Amino acid sequence: MASYDERAIFETCESAIRSYCRNFPAVFTSAKGASLTDTSGRRYIDFLSGAGTLNYGHNHPAIKQRVLDYLASDGIVHSLDLHTTAKQRFIEELISTILRPRGLDYRIAFSGPTGANSVELALKFARCATRRHNVVAFTNAYHGMSQGALAVSGTRSKREGAGMPLAGVTRLPYDGYLGDADTADLLEKMLDDHGSGLDLPAAIILETVQGEGGLNTASGPWLRRVRQIASRHDIVLIVDDIQAGCGRTGTFFSFETMGFTPDIICLSKALGGMGMPLSVVLLRPDLDVLAPGQHNGTFRGNNLAFVAGTAALEMWRKTSFEASIQDVAARVRGKLADIVELHPGHGAHVRGRGLLSGIGWTNAAIAGRVSKEAYARGLIVETSGAEGQVLKLMPPLTISPQELEAGLAIVEEVVAAVVVADVPHNRHAVLEDATANASM
Repeated sequence: MASYDERAIFETCESAIRSYCRNFPAVFTSAKGASLTDTSGRRYIDFLSGAGTLNYGHNHPAIKQRVLDYLASDGIVHSLDLHTTAKQRFIEELISTILRPRGLDYRIAFSGPTGANSVELALKFARCATRRHNVVAFTNAYHGMSQGALAVSGTRSKREGAGMPLAGVTRLPYDGYLGDADTADLLEKMLDDHGSGLDLPAAIILETVQGEGGLNTASGPWLRRVRQIASRHDIVLIVDDIQAGCGRTGTFFSFETMGFTPDIICLSKALGGMGMPLSVVLLRPDLDVLAPGQHNGTFRGNNLAFVAGTAALEMWRKTSFEASIQDVAARVRGKLADIVELHPGHGAHVRGRGLLSGIGWTNAAIAGRVSKEAYARGLIVETSGAEGQVLKLMPPLTISPQELEAGLAIVEEVVAAVVVADVPHNRHAVLEDATANASM
């Protein structure tokens, strides 16, 4: 653990908006694969993976070497949107390895370095192409922290940070939000009924798995219904695959096994290969209606991200890579199912898909307590959901069997310690924790 003196500069000089470091306060110095090391030499297994940015782990040797070689050759680092060989190779790899084998024909728009930039540009394309302004978004969605992306996000505490009204959006219930009721029926009814008050939207934006919203998953039938409804009303369907994409659910795109194709896809996070900032919007050619300069960004030309991203995409040339991800995901979900079976109290249940999975509890305090105790034992794993009620596991796709087993063993031990030993025998403490969390 880092000393107070090591953390003093952050606590004294950095804004109060910092968040992850409050739960994981060590001062880290190095990282490799699925592990982080702090200033005292203590090693932590990383099941956070930069919130899905480090799908290929920390400092993947092949990706890192490609970046080092590029820098050593005086390769261009920053280029605005000028043509560079690094950008050319990235585009070629994205098309030849990812898009063409999946039968996808999209234009590629470089939006800026963050996921929120990608969402903002996707919304602009949809609104300008349809000449409509309203957007349908869903409960518990998370799409970013800039004003447009925040407007289509659902979490109250994050929306309150906008400091102004967030307009232009109609919020509807996500799949499963109303129990067994098919919420696509509500969407269709409101669009067909001229008295519903729902202005014909420019776009519908959704995540197939709501990573920050509590690992809520949309079913294939629901997603296909939404696709059909959007097509019938000439509404642009946007899939935000920023966290669930780049292999996180087992296939490169999270919608591949769901039986539908979006009009626009937002990609970021792991697209940059090793944490390099990179975002794109993939869009139907007929939606590419913005004039030159109508969207801009100084850091669209991050050539180090092009180099690292190309090296990462090359891994997908082999079908065995996708199969290996699915094998790891099966191991994780099997262990989570075993844990829930052993400790079924407080509504424990497995959530999510692939390597974007976790355990949810009806008692919102439990996930936070498990995360805190896991950190004390050398595992970094975060919580998810509006109340922090879900323990969210996001190990690197390339994690070694040894690191995976060690991390899952800590999860199993900690859940037993918290749920079995603490919760049943110390209900007052749990209630106090829940009350404290609710008031924060």
